Amino acid sequence: MNYRELGNTGIKISEVSLGTWAIGGSWGKTSDAEALKSLEYAIDQGVNFFDTADVYGDGHSEELLAKATKGKEDEIYIATKFCRQGDIFDPQNYSYEQVKSYCEDSLRRLGREAIDLYQIHCPATEILRDGSVFEVLDRLKDEGKIRNYGVSVETVEEGLISLKNPNVKSLQIIFNMFRQKPLEELIPQAYKNGVGLLVRLPLASGLLTGKFSSDHVFEEDDHRNFNENGEAFNVGETFAGLGFKKGVELADQLKWVSEGRNSMASASLRWILDQKEITAVIPGFKNLEQVQGNLSAIEEKPFSEEEQQRIKRFYEEQVKDSIRGPY
Repeated sequence: MNYRELGNTGIKISEVSLGTWAIGGSWGKTSDAEALKSLEYAIDQGVNFFDTADVYGDGHSEELLAKATKGKEDEIYIATKFCRQGDIFDPQNYSYEQVKSYCEDSLRRLGREAIDLYQIHCPATEILRDGSVFEVLDRLKDEGKIRNYGVSVETVEEGLISLKNPNVKSLQIIFNMFRQKPLEELIPQAYKNGVGLLVRLPLASGLLTGKFSSDHVFEEDDHRNFNENGEAFNVGETFAGLGFKKGVELADQLKWVSEGRNSMASASLRWILDQKEITAVIPGFKNLEQVQGNLSAIEEKPFSEEEQQRIKRFYEEQVKDSIRGPY
């Protein structure tokens, strides 16, 4: 395993870490036994950072992480998130009393005394502009309930607003071969500011595995079924905002990236890791096989300059005008 510094926190985390949305819920059927087995394997392979949220399975993924990391709290870093249990547009949802309550609930489920990285979970843009929530987080940090804090953002604009607060230690962004806009300004600025960058949805909800055909049907409780057009939350969180059939069509045109590499999925993760500014990718998983596939990105052949330019042209000419929603 290779490790990279999470901004200027002094923490070194595995460059391939894992997100736990899928094992919590909203990605179809899951098995707790399989999830715990997968987490144990990942830790044995050197993964030392896991991303979760209080709304993933109503806290279930936090509880699974507590079981998997019991006795290893000083070795394994956990990032969790808050605000989406309430109205993300309501300023009261970000008050000291409310955020403290969210924090203490997460601490209880995680079985920890402090949260290594506490992230605002895709809040309304106006909340970030106002900035009062950062004062609340500073207070919780002073109290020892959290060690560092960051923001999970939906758009480049929200990321740039967040960077104006000097105590923001990390940004979690949607970034993959279909979503390259952050490369223009946000990623360089965060790196310059010493802010860590965590990449969620690196496989565009599975599109960049290259395994789907356009007639695939997702399970009813899978967000790829019920949020394709942003019916439940930001459209960019599902298929990078492309829509499923368009995404499959574009993914088919990218299958060349797997030539001379293990798979399209591991190649897609490698492309992200080739950006020196990125701290870690946090792909999701539901089983051991998916964890193994994610970790294989570490050994993948880096992309050449010519390949990088080809992927950039593909995004500019074929992809960016098809992405729906603000990004």
